[in-house]
Parts: sequence; structure tokens; C-alpha cells
Amino acid sequence: MPQFREKLWPSPWVFIATALVIPACILVFVPISLLAGIITAIVFYGAIVLILVLTSPTVEVKDGILSAGHARISAEMLGEALPFEGEDARAERSTRMDMRAWLLIRGWIAPVVRIPITDANDPAPYWIVSTRYPQKLAAAINGSRRPL
Repeated sequence: MPQFREKLWPSPWVFIATALVIPACILVFVPISLLAGIITAIVFYGAIVLILVLTSPTVEVKDGILSAGHARISAEMLGEALPFEGEDARAERSTRMDMRAWLLIRGWIAPVVRIPITDANDPAPYWIVSTRYPQKLAAAINGSRRPL
């Protein structure tokens, strides 16, 4: 059975952009104390990095189960997974998206995979999952379903 595992880590630019908290903290605290500003900046930036790392979800296909973050579903309840990149991925996350879809998307990861749900009792028609490897994830999902 095909297997897939990916941790949706933030891109380096996210860490660089959040580093703007450092000069902001220093500017706020410099009238009181430069040392207090530096310490506050380090603590704030460290907290932001820790939150970004700890909240990074994992996408995994293993033993016929798709796991996306805390959600899990059997591959037997999934239709043909379709990978999307570029403009098509943007459209899947916006203009073409069904409001009932279940989402695990991250703004720093552009490609997505749309995974139809075949269970009639499930209110979500499909899942949209961010991934840096849309072809591999779609292949793992499609390969993990048992032939009908």
C-alpha cells in the first residue's frame, strides 16, 4: 500500500516575517529600558516560533487511513483524489470551493489536493488539504483504496 507523510511546517518567510516583532518590542520598551525591550522581543519571538511549530499539522496516508491534522477517514470512503497547483490550487481554495468542504489549508503552502467523500452521511462533499507534494499525496490516497 502506498504511504505518505508530511508535516506542514511554516515556510522560512513566515519565520522571517514574524521576526518583525523583535524591533516592534524593542521600540515599545526602549523608553523604559533597552534590556527590557530585548528580553521581551526574544520572549515574544520565541513564543511565536513555538506556536507555529507546535500547531503544524501532519498529513498522512497509512494502512488505508487518511489523517489530516486531527481528522481521520478510511480510504474506502474516499473518491479519486485530485492534485492542484498554481492557479488551479488558488481556485480550489477560493472561487470553486464548496462552503461545506472540510479544510486543512495553510497559507504558506499553495498546492492542494481535493479528496471527494463518498459516504452519503458525511455532510462534507470533499476535503481540501494543503501539501507541498500534491501528486504524491493524491497517488498515496488513490493507491490506498481497495478496488471495488
